[in-house]
Amino acid sequence: MRTPLLAAALLLSGLCPLQAQTTYKMKPVAIQSRWAKEVSPQNALTAYPRPQLERSNWQNLNGLWEYAITATDEAAPYNFDGQILVPYPLESALSGVKKTLLPEQRLWYRRKIEIKQNAGERTLLHFGAVDWQSKVYLNGKEVGGHTGGYTSFTIDITNAVKNGENILVLKIYDPSDRGIGPSGKQVLNPANIYYTPSSGIWQTVWLEKVPTDYISGLNFTPDIDKQQLNLTVSAPAGYTVEAIASANGKPAGKVKGKSGAPLQLKLENPVLWSPGNPFLYDLSVKLLKGNTVADEVKSYFGMRKVSIAKDEKGVDRIFLNNKPYFNLGTLDQGFWPDGLYTAPTDEALAFDIKAIKAMGFNTIRKHIKVEPDRWYYWADKLGMLVWQDMVSPNHSLPEGAKAAFEQQCKETLAQLHNYPSVTTWVLFNEKWGQFDQQRLTEWIKRSDPSRLVNGHSGEYLYVNEKLRSPSPNAYVSADLTDVHSYPNPMNAIKMPGKARVLGEFGGIGVFIADHQWNTNTAWGYIQEKPGALKSKYAVMNQHLQLLERQGLSASIYTQPFDVEGEQNGLLTYDREVVKIPFAEIRKIHAPLNKDMGAIPAVAAQDADLTEPTAIYSAMLQEYIDGKKDPEFLRKLAMLAVQAGDKDGAALAGADYFAVMKQPYSEDDLRYVMQVTGSTRDTGFSIIRDNMEAIDKAMGARQSAVKMMNLIYQDLIAPAVPENGANPDWGAIYTAVKPYGAPGEEIYLRARTIYLLNKQDKAGFKTVAKEYLDKYGQFVKLDEKKKIEAFMN
Repeated sequence: MRTPLLAAALLLSGLCPLQAQTTYKMKPVAIQSRWAKEVSPQNALTAYPRPQLERSNWQNLNGLWEYAITATDEAAPYNFDGQILVPYPLESALSGVKKTLLPEQRLWYRRKIEIKQNAGERTLLHFGAVDWQSKVYLNGKEVGGHTGGYTSFTIDITNAVKNGENILVLKIYDPSDRGIGPSGKQVLNPANIYYTPSSGIWQTVWLEKVPTDYISGLNFTPDIDKQQLNLTVSAPAGYTVEAIASANGKPAGKVKGKSGAPLQLKLENPVLWSPGNPFLYDLSVKLLKGNTVADEVKSYFGMRKVSIAKDEKGVDRIFLNNKPYFNLGTLDQGFWPDGLYTAPTDEALAFDIKAIKAMGFNTIRKHIKVEPDRWYYWADKLGMLVWQDMVSPNHSLPEGAKAAFEQQCKETLAQLHNYPSVTTWVLFNEKWGQFDQQRLTEWIKRSDPSRLVNGHSGEYLYVNEKLRSPSPNAYVSADLTDVHSYPNPMNAIKMPGKARVLGEFGGIGVFIADHQWNTNTAWGYIQEKPGALKSKYAVMNQHLQLLERQGLSASIYTQPFDVEGEQNGLLTYDREVVKIPFAEIRKIHAPLNKDMGAIPAVAAQDADLTEPTAIYSAMLQEYIDGKKDPEFLRKLAMLAVQAGDKDGAALAGADYFAVMKQPYSEDDLRYVMQVTGSTRDTGFSIIRDNMEAIDKAMGARQSAVKMMNLIYQDLIAPAVPENGANPDWGAIYTAVKPYGAPGEEIYLRARTIYLLNKQDKAGFKTVAKEYLDKYGQFVKLDEKKKIEAFMN
């Protein structure tokens, strides 16, 4: 028998056998995009992953790898759990695995690579992004690693490579929202505005052969006023570099100089880049030793300028290319039902930008996520301004979180610097983990003076015209003042030298039957029927026109696509249904976007404007008249949930559950989770009896959280009076005790929060201590701090 230590050594060195290839199959998912069916191990994101530093000699490593999940303290596994399709994250359906990685676990990857190493060349191993912390081994030797889930990293593996077969292994730690690193909208218990995590490899992995001395990076900044591109080529000292720009295949400019030195590539009457005319120059860069070309890369650039200046009326506004330019934008989260953080295909990645442009927007606020390089390439090529959010730190700022956030910001600034589409950096959002705002804002401005800095989007936040977060020192050192206002738009405060922007507004929730991730929720700041959305949205945009006349420079609507529990998108999460036809929404946007340019052709069906309750009522009558086939019952129960008919959902659900056969499929268990709305429903007992299978299919603690919510709804909330009188906690405990750990956990949680709100310190300590002792691992850090502070 092999010891764990020996097994680890065999694994890392490649002496143990790799599992044979198996048939790949995407895991079931509530809804999926049209591109998911195109994904296979042979064509998993095959496009060149780094368009601004391109070579021909590369090898795509996407495809089937082996994976294993172990406990934190376990050695590397000898036998792996199965296969995973890289680069789709572990929790995604497209990975073929769809499992949740817990903070106390580690994720391992392994695959064979055939490499032929030639004299005079080096082999580079590139990772687009791996969430969150990785160690990389080749043939048993640790060759590098990276901390940070959103930016790329490269490892020179030349000295560890063998000619022929090589064994590549990764070890991943990703605690999601329970760690110190930026995790964006990913949480282990997704709900409302927070979503399913994406652990491990989620962008392309690839090999590249380069000369011994090679071009490792390009840094360029356009200067339209001087009609030049400021360029620096990172390469070993002592070389000459030559950069040649071309436009539509014709020479447009040329410069020679030293590697590492600032160069100025002059352009005569440059064509300026804008959303209406996204003109890109091609760029060829050579590394020269005398007349010998040591290395050559291909790239591209756009000539544009973004600034704050006064218009003809003396109002501070956002300018593009020295002219006022209203940034009409939308808040894009970058999630997919089938791939989560990873778009199924490159066409899918481009579709999102095409659809947003086809709706008549000229700006995307990329929200709390950094996309793959090809997303920004498509934004450059199609013509879209990008406000790039920094990925916010852990909101509770545990020790180490600030340093992790600043390192991720530094890498983001460097990685995205060359893309002309990126015009604005957004530092903080709605006080999520806010710290040292002035210092960090000024640091970003020094690091990149060519772009605007939005130091805090939503530092002022209004919901239903009530200010939630006043700030005494708002927008210090920033270029913009930014307000969030839900649902209706309003203007930001006026400050000298700063443009006023509306960083978020809208959030109109509209659910579309058969196109929902979760039929139990249709979250939005307000709810509307499909038929009422267009007029409501049009009125909001008319108010934007009025605000623009009063000095507003930009607006960001929430949001272009539904995302999991949020159904406030203009398109459904699967990108199949547009809730306002493209031509009609472009007409609404036209007064504020006069630079639309060519409109991409995109396919999506228009929403059915029939009253959803009317559809449900007709189906309910069919049920009464005797229609009982399984698919009909499934849909009827889901529509009943959406229509708010709990009794109807329970009836149809119970009839469907009666024809379900054990062992239940993942699809069946997901359905049970969706339509069960009470502890009295038949589905509740199915959830209770299948918790492990549900969590395996849907993620950690999904069954327990569902049960706790229903127990609270049915048994605790009705017994806790709103007038502050003392509830009978003994009777409540008796009622919830039969439900085991979920019943006890929600009881202790509810009682702890109740006593905390009442500031009843005497009774609080004992209950809170028991709650934290038993279930503290599931309590968010900021909430735990509040509880512990009151205990002390």
